[in-house]
Amino acid sequence: MTSMAAPPLPMTTDDREVLAVMARSSSLPHRQVVQAKGLLFAADGIANEEIARRCSTTSDTVRRWRKRFEEAGVDGVGKIAPGRGRKSWLPEGTVEAVVHDTLHAKPDDGSTHWTTRSMARRHGIGKDSVARIWRDHGLKPWKVDTFKISNDPCFEDKLVDVVGLYLDPPERAVVFSFPGWSVDDLVRLSR
Repeated sequence: MTSMAAPPLPMTTDDREVLAVMARSSSLPHRQVVQAKGLLFAADGIANEEIARRCSTTSDTVRRWRKRFEEAGVDGVGKIAPGRGRKSWLPEGTVEAVVHDTLHAKPDDGSTHWTTRSMARRHGIGKDSVARIWRDHGLKPWKVDTFKISNDPCFEDKLVDVVGLYLDPPERAVVFSFPGWSVDDLVRLSR
């Protein structure tokens, strides 16, 4: 018994050129490259089973590619159909709660900032999920962007002296900065 092969996939010359570029790409997602190759095979009249073998997939998948191409054209190549793909297992609202707590709440143990483990315990999720949420939202709670100003009444005068050394050092002088040294120490060294 012979099986009936699908007719060649109709496409314009422009569509064929765009698919050929996609099929040769080394920067597009793998899914898109493989589908473009498969659709070019389909346009050449190659049977779905053979396309599936060449693209390391199933003939049902090739049929779905063909159908999506007929409906959406080149724009549908490589796209994941609505309702397909990996679903988030996090309970509804967890992402928003983690972001809110990261920005507006302090850890219960008195720590200065959240860790992935402490936030994970608070919300009953894994530390890797917290890390992914922080990465997706550009959050870095361990990074503090503050500037501490001294309460020394002579701080401004000392600061002007030290900055002056950097901006206009004495002739044949070398200016060093030592972390942990006070402004008083640096001013004493400059005299």
